Amino acid sequence: MLWVECSEYMAYIKNLFDKNFLEYASYVIKDRAIPDLEDGLKPVQRRILHSLFEMDDGKFHKVANVVGHCMKYHPHGDASIGSALVVLANKEFFIDRQGNFGNIFTGDEASAARYIECRATPLSKDIFYNPKLTAFVDSYDGRNREPVLFPAKIPVVLVMGAEGIAVGMSTKILPHNIIEVLEAEKACLSGKKFQLFPDFPTGGLVDVSDYRDGNGRVLVRASLDTSDPKRIVIRELPFGSTTESLMSSVENAARAGRIKIQSINDFTTGKVEIEIKLARGVYSEETVDALYAFTECEQSISVNLLVIQDNLPVVMTVTEVIKHHAKQLVKILTRELELEKKELTDKLHLRALERIFIEERIYKAIEKMKTAEGVVKAVIDGFKPFLKEVGARGVSPEDVEHLLKIPIRRISLYDINRARAEMLEIQARIKEINGHLKNIVAYALGYLDGIIAKVKANPELGKGERRTKVGKFEKVDVKEVVKKDLELKYDKATGYLGIAVTGDLVAEVSPFDRILVLRENGSYTVTDLPEKAFVGLNVWWVGVADKEALGAMVFTVIYKEAETGYPYIKRCVIEGWIMNKEYSLVPDGAGVLHVDTRQKFSFTLCYKPKPRLKVLEEAFKAQDYMVKGLKANGVRLAAKEVKKVEVK
Repeated sequence: MLWVECSEYMAYIKNLFDKNFLEYASYVIKDRAIPDLEDGLKPVQRRILHSLFEMDDGKFHKVANVVGHCMKYHPHGDASIGSALVVLANKEFFIDRQGNFGNIFTGDEASAARYIECRATPLSKDIFYNPKLTAFVDSYDGRNREPVLFPAKIPVVLVMGAEGIAVGMSTKILPHNIIEVLEAEKACLSGKKFQLFPDFPTGGLVDVSDYRDGNGRVLVRASLDTSDPKRIVIRELPFGSTTESLMSSVENAARAGRIKIQSINDFTTGKVEIEIKLARGVYSEETVDALYAFTECEQSISVNLLVIQDNLPVVMTVTEVIKHHAKQLVKILTRELELEKKELTDKLHLRALERIFIEERIYKAIEKMKTAEGVVKAVIDGFKPFLKEVGARGVSPEDVEHLLKIPIRRISLYDINRARAEMLEIQARIKEINGHLKNIVAYALGYLDGIIAKVKANPELGKGERRTKVGKFEKVDVKEVVKKDLELKYDKATGYLGIAVTGDLVAEVSPFDRILVLRENGSYTVTDLPEKAFVGLNVWWVGVADKEALGAMVFTVIYKEAETGYPYIKRCVIEGWIMNKEYSLVPDGAGVLHVDTRQKFSFTLCYKPKPRLKVLEEAFKAQDYMVKGLKANGVRLAAKEVKKVEVK
């Protein structure tokens, strides 16, 4: 009985943990780490912009005040709001900055929130702000209302990029050029083909050969000035690096002896300028590949376009995001036009009622009425001769309430001509809206053209010019760049192998080479380059474990079987291995007589003398036997016990 109760209790605890973990995971994925496809924002970014829209009066606000205001909506403290605001402001699109917001080139942090100021940009209002179309929910404490999603008119997630780690998933979306994104959206609306590649605020170079529409990887490089043969100047950074991290990587490579420099200096201010002076006898052209191989001057970035769509995490492509937002733009503009049309229609109806109410002196009819019902009825009856002018909507009690609130001063100053002119303007605008609704795609294209014009006219956005050059370059192979200036030696007397060993020279190697050691018993291993390691007193062959070189090399092993002593030959190629794992070329217990790596050679087998054995020596050619796999058995050369092998 006790066991049953315990098992039920444990099952209850397990279900409780599972439920809580799922709720936590869902919250982190949806409400913290992953941006939403609709407006391209994470919740904290959305709350920051909502706070700026609420506080907007055209002036700059202290960031500390914005953070305090945003805490009404964001339950995770001021530190997360402040850091997110600085990152969002440094994107330059949606927040105007005043003061020290840090430096994306050097990695310097922003000043304290009480010293810097910000406000929403006109571009952010154009793209996000429309309270009439925005759905709102209660904030975490129920005292305020915050937006669920902004009705964003452009694919913000591609313009800004995003990075986040949630429970069991992560997103890495690279930023793209805003003009190119808008042009792609225009092309999508027009039914034309389009293609988008990343564009980084730090400039540099990018190879998009494996971008795979937002779900592959890219190679990014720093922009190097090598016009001076004794000096290299880094003008632009690869995405994800700062001047401090890049300089640190160069210094580490120099200390490891992978590049030879005299000094490195940082002269970065508004633009990146890192000067690398080279050592004597070293020149720019021969150092560039080493910088790409051993420092942050070249990096590989894996990308994963994961977003929230309809409350679920979804992996999408750049093309799919553009197509989605092209449809979304048409829907939003249609809703805006229909809303404006409805508001103008209501306004036109009220203006018509006001004109008739005042011009025809219908208000005179209420002077003798003693009850509220009588007043309403008198006004409605007064409009009966003018129902054709009023239209199909007629006169409702709400309309009467509006008319009765008109102050006497306004009646006395009523300008008939101005009222008619205003009504004509409203009618003209309604007609224009109807035209836009009939040609909504053309209207959407015009809207995008307007946004493009605003970006190009804004010097703070660099007038929308591309900063990163797209090209194609092969990733530098470290093994090809590094010099083979280390001497690998083997001491036959002690059995030690390494670069710190005194003995016979085996090969000149680099720090990245791997070494294959083939021992007397036919076993072999592949290890990293040893400084000093014991490999045994009887070693047949030692060399660099290069797959390409070994793939062209045939190992010929002559051995004798353990039980009979019969001679065998095995020819094979070593093409693959697991590091530090021991392999064997011959069966267990076999004795290796000779190992050779030549394609052609002759050898003589000497047999043990026995009664009635007349032939004691026999010559063979190694090339007469086929090359087989590593696991294949050897070929028996003779049914005689072998004594030794003589090789020419």
